[in-house]
Amino acid sequence: QVQLVESGGGLVQPGGSLRLSCAASGIIFSNYDMGWYRQAPGKQRDMVASIMSGGFTKYADSVKSRFTISRDNAKKTVYLQMNSLKLEDTAVYFCNAERKEFRYWGQGTQVTVSS
Repeated sequence: QVQLVESGGGLVQPGGSLRLSCAASGIIFSNYDMGWYRQAPGKQRDMVASIMSGGFTKYADSVKSRFTISRDNAKKTVYLQMNSLKLEDTAVYFCNAERKEFRYWGQGTQVTVSS
């Protein structure tokens, strides 16, 4: 059974930082491309950042230079370091694992940026 469990969300003031974690089980983690997506109320789910099994990273333009994605294959965990948070970063953040035709999602963690 595949599980992706996100943690680290919460309430933060504009300009603050949060670090999200996603712990995976039930997959050979090192073989999977991992990603973070987010979905704000009434909007579609969009890719925030991704890291390939080989380590290549990709970011949405809106978070470049502010967010950093990383992975620890030994811990089967992917991270999203979020700095200089803005009001518009408020959303539910979802972890994603992909390999060939297989795609898995976590349950999401809420990030709220508010003063």
